[in-house]
Amino acid sequence: MRTLVLLRHAKSSWDQSGLDDFSRPLAERGLKAAPVMGAHLSSIGAAPELILCSTAVRTRATLDLVLPACTTPPGRILFEDALYLASASDLLARLRTVPSNIKRVMLVGHNPGIHDLARGLAGQGARANLEALRLKFPTAGLAILTFDARSWSDVGLRTGTLTHFATPARLATVR
Repeated sequence: MRTLVLLRHAKSSWDQSGLDDFSRPLAERGLKAAPVMGAHLSSIGAAPELILCSTAVRTRATLDLVLPACTTPPGRILFEDALYLASASDLLARLRTVPSNIKRVMLVGHNPGIHDLARGLAGQGARANLEALRLKFPTAGLAILTFDARSWSDVGLRTGTLTHFATPARLATVR
């Protein structure tokens, strides 16, 4: 069994004119949402063994705020330039290179790649979660998919089960 955690970066700021997209920091809303998502990730016991994170400022800042809320630290974190604004096919190609001994991976990235990847991989799951995912993968959104696969290279389109989909807004309505 393989588990993939997809996390979109938290809300970023557009306040600094002239700042390139890669360098945008988190907005106040993002600074609040990321730790909430980290605590939620910890509460459902979905700690990854490996984290693959885009090198953009907003993805790194999101991860910096998510990790302290996790009760189990990840085994390894890799920051990769190629994940910045990567397409779903590029993200899947990267995922397929993860060694077979690693069972739980988190990918921290950007839309539309993260959203397209989640929709493409999710072949099964609770109807409400699938519908919510189909409509939108908002900032700080978190999707968890499982795969009955022997290795990451076996993961393909519609082979995953969407076991969890959470957003800051959905969590706020539960409280």
